[in-house]
Amino acid sequence: MIPRVHDMGNDTYGLLEYLYGPGKAEEHIDPHLVAAWDRLAPDPGRAPGRDPRATKRDLQRLLDQPVMALPESARPAEHVWHLSVRAAPEDPILTDEQWADIARRMVAATGIAPKGDDAACRWAAVRHADDHIHIIATVVRQDGRRARIRHDGARSQAEARKIEVDYGLRRLNTGDGTAAKRPTSAERHKAIRQGRERTPREELRETVRRAAAGVANEQEFFDRLAAAGLLIHQRVAPSGDLLGYKVALPDDRNENKEPIYYSGSTLAPDLSLPKIRERWAANASEPDRDAATEPSSGSARISPSTARRQATRAVWQAVLVLDRGDDGQIAAHLAAAGEVLDALAKTSAAHTRRELRDAAFVFEQATRSHIRAQRGHARGLRQAARDLVHGGPALGRGEDGATTAMLIDMVFFLVTAAAHWHGMKEHAQQAAAAREAAEHLRAAYQAAAPMYLGVMRERGRRLSQPLLHKQATSLRRAVPELAEQVLAEPGWYALAATLADVESAGHDPAALLAQAAARRELDTADSISDVLVWRLRRMADLSADASSTPPHTTPTRTATRRTAQRAAKGKDRSGKTR
Repeated sequence: MIPRVHDMGNDTYGLLEYLYGPGKAEEHIDPHLVAAWDRLAPDPGRAPGRDPRATKRDLQRLLDQPVMALPESARPAEHVWHLSVRAAPEDPILTDEQWADIARRMVAATGIAPKGDDAACRWAAVRHADDHIHIIATVVRQDGRRARIRHDGARSQAEARKIEVDYGLRRLNTGDGTAAKRPTSAERHKAIRQGRERTPREELRETVRRAAAGVANEQEFFDRLAAAGLLIHQRVAPSGDLLGYKVALPDDRNENKEPIYYSGSTLAPDLSLPKIRERWAANASEPDRDAATEPSSGSARISPSTARRQATRAVWQAVLVLDRGDDGQIAAHLAAAGEVLDALAKTSAAHTRRELRDAAFVFEQATRSHIRAQRGHARGLRQAARDLVHGGPALGRGEDGATTAMLIDMVFFLVTAAAHWHGMKEHAQQAAAAREAAEHLRAAYQAAAPMYLGVMRERGRRLSQPLLHKQATSLRRAVPELAEQVLAEPGWYALAATLADVESAGHDPAALLAQAAARRELDTADSISDVLVWRLRRMADLSADASSTPPHTTPTRTATRRTAQRAAKGKDRSGKTR
């Protein structure tokens, strides 16, 4: 059940004309009253033999009567209140009697017509589709006082949650007012009529978010918008200072053939020009206390595989922040994580692009909450997003494809950690968005990883029995509590091959494996061995594409000792693994 309080208005008849009219896309079917303040209120949809316009005028005059009874100087400038209430797509079709009950509950909950109040506001509920109603009311009560409707949006949402329980409807998550504005029904119908997958509002939001991912300055931001094919209108002060912007799709026009523009702030709260400026201002002015490595300089071109490997490191540092950071730091990292996901979707190969695009689309709601982000704590992630964009599109094969699988695997754990954090903070919609994004990432990983893991598994099966036994011993020594589960997984052979590669590169396999397994979120993985493979290959700086790995060599004692010393340094002062 989705209630929406619309902007106040001053034209009662105009709104009735829309509610009883055909709709902007001929979508209104059989408009009629289901309930009103008075059961004898005229219904323009059920007045055979009468001019519907005259009946609408009668209903308008009755609704406006308490307003017009006031002296002109005392009348509110905007007196028309409008609430739409929509059922979820999977809900059953409700009867008129059920919608009438829902309408009465809504006007009572919002303060328009409290139960038992005979002097309350006048209102009417109109149904012109199977799945929703509109409630129109005038906010001057019949005793001449103004209705108390503060927080009507929050109160309608709270009542909707109760209605869902009482009617056995789909239970939606309570919002906190930070979500981007949903497309209107008119926008949705127009998109369907034009054969669009998404409404222009949603397409523009996605395009602007991608343009803002890792951006360094205004010029680069607007250059990216132009390169994406958007029409751009900048709002400039008399002083010449840029105040804001709005964008439009070239083929989205109104009835006068003019482009329909949306300002950044109407697309999403964090896409206004001041909010986007905060991103590059933080990058330029503050050090990144959480970054594992120095970001690459400027916008120098790097290879897609290098960009993905560096992004994997930055994402891992963000996972650690979600483990132990304060709320402001975590909020900053979640906002920047959205940029990484946008950049990854923009630059990935065709076989993963759709799922990554959908993951980024739904995760954007999880990037915002009422917890204020502490700027300057996510520079590593934003640089990673920038590097992904400047690295360019990745091929779906070789090291590009393998590092994509490695990065998707790590982003999955970051998004899963985000869902957990939002759940702990009772951010219901954000937690649900993060969980949905994780499922899209899981599907993208399943499209990206098998060919590379298959090569590693085949290499593992070809290891000699003594070497396989040696790697199993290392596994049992490093993670005794996980060893038997990992040995039973199909991915064990890929892990065995990776442990052999780790040893050939001069590391202590057991020591590095203990570090990899000590890190969080293994319980959310479909395959623990797969997760450990990617972590080990990243930590040991091995090629993600095992087909390019040279034959094994016996490590020197010096190299092994050096790896053990490196593992010892991986402990922070509190004794926790970094």
